[in-house]
Parts: sequence; structure tokens; C-alpha cells
Amino acid sequence: MFVPSRTPGLPSGDDDLPSDAMGSVLRAAALRGLPELVADLGGDAAELFARATVPLGALDNDEALIDGRAAARLLSAVAADLACPDLGLRLSTRQDIGVLGPLSIAVQNSATFGDGLDIAVRFLFAHSSGSSVAQVPDAEAGVTALRYANREIDPLPPQVVDYALSLFHRVLVRLSGGSYGLRSVHLPHPPLTSVDVYTDHFGAQVRFAQPSALLRVPTPLLGTSVPGADPVLREVAMGYVGDRFTEPRRTTSGQVRTVLARSLGSAPLDLDAVARRLTVNPRTLQRRLAAESTTFDALLDEARRDVAQRLLTETDLPLSQVSQMVGSRRSRR
Repeated sequence: MFVPSRTPGLPSGDDDLPSDAMGSVLRAAALRGLPELVADLGGDAAELFARATVPLGALDNDEALIDGRAAARLLSAVAADLACPDLGLRLSTRQDIGVLGPLSIAVQNSATFGDGLDIAVRFLFAHSSGSSVAQVPDAEAGVTALRYANREIDPLPPQVVDYALSLFHRVLVRLSGGSYGLRSVHLPHPPLTSVDVYTDHFGAQVRFAQPSALLRVPTPLLGTSVPGADPVLREVAMGYVGDRFTEPRRTTSGQVRTVLARSLGSAPLDLDAVARRLTVNPRTLQRRLAAESTTFDALLDEARRDVAQRLLTETDLPLSQVSQMVGSRRSRR
């Protein structure tokens, strides 16, 4: 589930980027299986990732944050360069609900499908900022439409929509243990490949050039129990997710805290690096933080204290290793 973008690169001056430029990030797990798929198609993953400015090495850590715009460009470029119009569909088949990380544990152990959907609605931003799932009215009695959208950028590139809706479908298949009665699929773009490919993939009618990206499901499904759900695991997972991820804020400091909390110890975290993650000029980032009565230094020190405290109290790591993981104070702007 990705967010598209304009051409990459920071402005050379001190001008602000558009307001929707902040926070377009997703967990690296969203691209799990893509390098192998590229290789199977005869492509060079290193070259394609580099061209799209997506660090291939980031995929070694599911929790690493990737620029969602660059990821969207990557999918579109791979599909075009390797003549694979159903790339989004294929990528989803190489993944499962596990790509959602700890969120997947809470969803899989929900009492009902509706409960699991509610959890996804609340915390999907933790996997992909801006992504959302919502129930919308359907003209047919006994049918509920589940709409995938992005709060930040619209419209999404077709390959991204195919991937996202297909992964959403696979999650429902996993929860139900098989067919869940999918009535039809709506896609907002024309078919990228044969309609039969789409029909076979989803096992249902697929309608194109529709107003929204939808999975239309039987309304009773939402009240159906999730097979094998463990309420204890659900509560543990919800406690973890709830403590780690708060509802997304439209503040710059909230965006920076998210990047720092999820990347500390796995990527460079100076001012320039975080500004690149948020696709904003470093000086603009400084100004926005100052307007919120804080600084990058203060937020970084706060993140380091939080991580160090957690590692010292919840693990047996020696102090020297904890210090190395959270990093030493650097010269920052």
C-alpha cells in the first residue's frame, strides 16, 4: 500500500514543499518479495531500485521506513521495464498478512471479521501512512463495500491499487480460511492486463474504471467469527500496537517522532536523513519544528532516551551495546 509522488529530490532553496509532502512513508515489509520477483522476470533489482531511489538494503529490515512515493515509482517502473502489467497482483501473491507486522497478530486474533476490520482501520497508518480502509454504502442489499483509499494522494498509480486491493483480498482469505463470499471487485483504472487474469486472481467479477477501489463482501461476513482466534494474543498485540503507535498527527514533530522511533538503530538519523524521509528541505523542517516550539535535537534526544530505557529494562543487552544501538550525539543543525 503505497503513496505516489512527484519527481524525487529536495528543492535547492528554502521554499516549503506542498503540504501533502510530509509523512509519505511505509514499512519496508510492503516490498517483501519484490527483488525476487524482479529476478524471476529477468530484471536487475539493484539497478531498478537505485533508479527509483529506493534503498535495496532497507528490505533487510521489515520495520525500516521507505519513501512511499519512491516505492510507487518503483512498482510502476518495474511493470513497464519488464513488460509485466500484472506486477501488483503478482507481488501480493508473494506476501501474506504477516507483512503487516504486529498489526497482523491483532487482526488475525480478532473475535469477528468486523473487529479485525476496525483494528485495521485504526492502525493501518502504522504500515503505510495515509492508507485507509472504510465501509461505504452499497446499492445491493446484504452487501458491504470495503473501500481502500489514501488520505494523502489521489489518485494512486494503477499498479499500487492492484497490489493494495489484492493484498487486502488475501488478508480476508487468510482470516476466513478460504473463500469469504467476495461479490465483486471495483478498480478505478482500466484493466492493465487481460480481464480474465483479474477474474482468476480474485475469483470474482472485476469491474474497471469505477469511482473507488472496493471489495464488495456479504454484510454477514463482518459478524462472522475468525477461525482459531486467540483473545489473549489479540490483547497482547493490541497492547503493543496501542503503546507504540498513536493516531497519526498532522504535526511536523509527530512526523519526525514516527521516523525516529521506527528507525533508530537501523538507519542514519541526522537532520538531513530525516528530512529526506519526509521529502522536505532540511531548513524547512527546522522552521516547522521551531513553529511547534521544539527542535530536531530535542526530538532525537527524546527518542534515544526512550529506546535506551526500553532496551535496558526489557532486555539483557549490556550498556555498551545499548549505547551503540541508540548512537552517540552528533553535530546537527
